[in-house]
Amino acid sequence: MSGIRILRNTSTLLTPLFFLCCLSAQIVPNPAEDQIATITDALRNQESDKALQLLHSALLASPRNPQLWSMQGTAYAQGKHTKEALASFHHALKISPDYLPALHGAAQIEYDAGSSDAIPLIELVTRLQPQDLISYGMLAVLEYQLGRYADAAAQFEKTGSLFDSQPSALHAYAVCLVKLRRFDQAVVVFEKAVALKPEDKQERRLLAAIQVMAHQPAEALSTLAPLMQATPDVATLELASNAYEAAKDTSQAVETLRQAILLDPHDVNLYLDFANISYRHGSFQVGIDVINDGIEQLPNAAALYFARGVLYVQLAQYDKAETDFEKAYDLDPNQSLSAAAQGLAAAQENDYDRALSKVQASLVRRPDDPLLLYLQADIIAEKHVDPGTPEFQLAVRSAKKAIALQPAQGAPESVLGKLYLQSGKYQEAAVECRKALANDPKDQSAVYHLIQALRRTGKSNEIPELLKQLALLRQQAEQDERDRYRYKLVDADSPQ
Repeated sequence: MSGIRILRNTSTLLTPLFFLCCLSAQIVPNPAEDQIATITDALRNQESDKALQLLHSALLASPRNPQLWSMQGTAYAQGKHTKEALASFHHALKISPDYLPALHGAAQIEYDAGSSDAIPLIELVTRLQPQDLISYGMLAVLEYQLGRYADAAAQFEKTGSLFDSQPSALHAYAVCLVKLRRFDQAVVVFEKAVALKPEDKQERRLLAAIQVMAHQPAEALSTLAPLMQATPDVATLELASNAYEAAKDTSQAVETLRQAILLDPHDVNLYLDFANISYRHGSFQVGIDVINDGIEQLPNAAALYFARGVLYVQLAQYDKAETDFEKAYDLDPNQSLSAAAQGLAAAQENDYDRALSKVQASLVRRPDDPLLLYLQADIIAEKHVDPGTPEFQLAVRSAKKAIALQPAQGAPESVLGKLYLQSGKYQEAAVECRKALANDPKDQSAVYHLIQALRRTGKSNEIPELLKQLALLRQQAEQDERDRYRYKLVDADSPQ
């Protein structure tokens, strides 16, 4: 089970607790005590064939006894006959749906098979035995394997210290918390895993990565310190660079990233990291120079051309940007982002017709691409075409289709709200703007259009708070812009 040990399994079903449950069953009159004792001894001694022979005659005499059917299930399980064992346990449950030994046995077999059929069985066990930590652990593992991270995290929380000595289980729990963006809690869980395996480089890097996500860059650097003090590898250097940048030590972030590139000049991600830092701090030409080095090493890396194109856009060198986006698309036609960027580059020149034609040309090849559909709607919205025109209706259909194909993205809802506002459908506009803000609370456009929609519908109670929210968002955006320029990446030879 994904390397996660659960203490109850089919080879250890015959615990003293199991026998006590079996022997204490008083649903129907039991066979003679000496007969039960003989079967119990055979099971305890792993003599499954002998137990099955004894059970055959016992069941003929007492066919409605769930204890005997559960014992037969255990005997079959000992002999690795899981199909017959499961049938016996289920037969016992038909007679007595709450019979714990049968529930445990059936649940264990389904759990060992990784089957979701184990879940309702184990849930019934937890209702009957709320203090059964092992059952919560089994539920946690199954939910984790099914990708139901919220449910898995809830079950992991109930296990107490059950998994504190199992790195793989702690790892799974931390993954669930990361998926739920509960980074601070994930750090606490994963620190336990690293404490169990302090020499494991990969586990240490994972903890540092989670600490960066939790906005704990200083702690991440402390976690990485033992690896950095030795001879750090590329993965460690890249992660340390991210931590330095998050700690606003950009000079050290750049230096560390340069070390990583020297160690492995064929790692695409390193050049992309450098491009991101360059973009963030407005050092677009420096980023282009580094990407050029990367393209010399990796001339067929579509991502590098795309990254360089983004930097060219910031320098208003649109022809070069467009050439790079087209090259990225030629190298990787499945990248809708490259096609979208071509349209965005044209849009930034305020050439909406050319932007729209580029996006529509890509839509011919990829008619169900949500990003391209959103861009088509957004560009038309920026053109401010009349609501009654076919082009406007195309924008509305595109936005709706983008939302249907990829719900909860925020941007398509925001542009649909804008379109509704332009067409005088103010209530519908407000609904879409709220949806957009639910997905992206920092969407200034959605806040602004929501204010307009509410004002037009006469619902002004919310407007003062929304205006405050918009002011705060703009203030934060300005602060982010100032932070972006707090450190300029300038080559040593460049004029200051």
